[in-house]
Amino acid sequence: MANPETLIPELYLVKAFTEQPNGGNTAGVVLFADRLSHERRQKIAAMLGLSETAFVSASEVGDVKVEFYTPLKQIPHCGHATVAAFSLLWQKGLLLNGSAVKESIDGTRQISFEEGKVYQAQLPPQYTPIAAAGIKPHLISTALGLPAGFNFPAMPLIASTGVPFLLVPIPDEATLHHLQPDQELIRAVSDKAGLVGFYAFTTATQGADASARMFAPSYGIPEESATGMAAGPLACYLHDHLKQHKASFLIHQGYLMRHPSPSQIEVMLQLDGEGNIMGLRAGGNGLVIRKMELGDF
Repeated sequence: MANPETLIPELYLVKAFTEQPNGGNTAGVVLFADRLSHERRQKIAAMLGLSETAFVSASEVGDVKVEFYTPLKQIPHCGHATVAAFSLLWQKGLLLNGSAVKESIDGTRQISFEEGKVYQAQLPPQYTPIAAAGIKPHLISTALGLPAGFNFPAMPLIASTGVPFLLVPIPDEATLHHLQPDQELIRAVSDKAGLVGFYAFTTATQGADASARMFAPSYGIPEESATGMAAGPLACYLHDHLKQHKASFLIHQGYLMRHPSPSQIEVMLQLDGEGNIMGLRAGGNGLVIRKMELGDF
């Protein structure tokens, strides 16, 4: 990127994980954000009101530095805002080759650009049983508005490929669609266990390996239409725990929201000769919607 001291910040709205304007997850992306203070960035993210806004600046250890803010706080990683930011960078010709290194507040990640899609590397999965985190199954079912005595098709599990999510198996799409999340209870459970949020999913779906819904009230996100950093752990869970022995997964999200915003998240696992997950990439399409005037924020 050019000398940051000579560049004026630019704000864009970019949809991730879709090719259609009526789908995906919209992120704010601020280019040339080098001179914006933490307080200004947080104000911009709060006023935009999107689940995440990405701020792109110069990097000394990678191609660019990208920092992510929800309406409430800064977070270390965001899958859909990464797809949005790098789609914009490539479409504007600010990155010209087929790969890049993203610096964030907790290290670097490899980014690849393939056939018009952006993919971010994630770490090998780590799993934590809910009992080890002090979470009772009935508390999860109550938080999601499920009936007393609800039997999960498999035990919920905490999984992380960089940040932790509670993966909650649901038997079918009808049950997933009619969840009645108690946002305050989800927030309390998430805060106590250090989770980003609840990622409820079913494998009983058409056209994908799973369909999911994401609730993260601790980050000011009642429900999100696409979550790349949760789709990665889910694909690992499908492979390791539900024994779907393959390397490529398609996760649908946003289809079952009150106001649907269909999103398609692709996850590709890197497996060794014995089928162990050594790493993974998650990503998809990015669609630039429009440029906005930053002076209004």
